[in-house]
Amino acid sequence: MRTVRHLVGAAALALSTLVFAADAVDINTADAQTLAALDGIGAAKAEAIIAYRQQHGPFASVDQLVDVKGIGDKTVERNRERLTVGTATR
Repeated sequence: MRTVRHLVGAAALALSTLVFAADAVDINTADAQTLAALDGIGAAKAEAIIAYRQQHGPFASVDQLVDVKGIGDKTVERNRERLTVGTATR
């Protein structure tokens, strides 16, 4: 019985890792609809993120999102686990 629980636990962990990878949002490439689905980011803030990266280039880190008007530290922290900046360079 213990082995079955370990196998089920390992399978659940593997599945959650795959789900997380599928849910990751690259703030340098995501479209407005994807960005708007983040916690605390609506359509207007999603457009502001896209406008910021078009004007200033790709984000170097997730923390740089606070430079976008209307996005604060709390919004970044609520979404941090889902956000990535990919491999873009300035």
